[in-house]
Amino acid sequence: MGELDGRSVIVTGAAHGIGAGIADVLAREGAQLVVTDLDFDGVQATAARIATSGGTAVPVAHDVTDSGSCVDVVAQTNDAFGRVDALVNNAGISQRLPFTDIDEPTWDRMLDINVKGVFLMTQAVVRDMLPRDGGAIVNNASLIGKAGALPLFVHYVASKFAVVGLTQAVAAELAPHGIRVNAVCPGVVRTPLWEPFLRDGAQEQGISVEEAWDQATASIPLGRPQEPEDIGLAVAFLLSDRARNITGESINVNGGQLMD
Repeated sequence: MGELDGRSVIVTGAAHGIGAGIADVLAREGAQLVVTDLDFDGVQATAARIATSGGTAVPVAHDVTDSGSCVDVVAQTNDAFGRVDALVNNAGISQRLPFTDIDEPTWDRMLDINVKGVFLMTQAVVRDMLPRDGGAIVNNASLIGKAGALPLFVHYVASKFAVVGLTQAVAAELAPHGIRVNAVCPGVVRTPLWEPFLRDGAQEQGISVEEAWDQATASIPLGRPQEPEDIGLAVAFLLSDRARNITGESINVNGGQLMD
């Protein structure tokens, strides 16, 4: 038996990368999933892979920046499974750009997806959870949501600091209702989001992409980057009863690259 047997969980941004890895782990632990993404083909592939392994996942096209779309995801989860037990706010974007080149639309898009998306989806789910007094939410923040000294990612850093703060504030407000809210803070995970950063860094330094990757992972004490499954295992723990007395935490999953 899995630790999440019978629990219904929404995972946003589940078409690729970390979100798909989280969905795989949660399904393996017995969760019934609604997996969402703007990339519906990608999230259909995630659901099909989970079904092939014996799990249950319903794919849903979803824009986290649209409140109506978020409410609809909750409604579809209730239709499929009768309730929403947990939410994983994973959907997000990143971008490498000099500070002085960040215009207002670029800033707004980053904050809309990475912060407003967490706010809207959490609010939609919490309104469903409150009458039942119970639930669990995990937000995907980042190592740089705690330590922001990362040039060329100012708007991304700001968004992830906001996610950590939002996690703490919502956790404090919802604790009396038995709703736990935590975050995970990944470090270096080679997903499709990373590839343009590696190419740009390699070109600027006149080195290969693999050499740029080696540079990015050289400071990790455990000697390896994280895999999407690593993040999924931490999320599964935070959603499980083993974490029943943990709320408001932002847990590092970065191989020791940041210790705080």
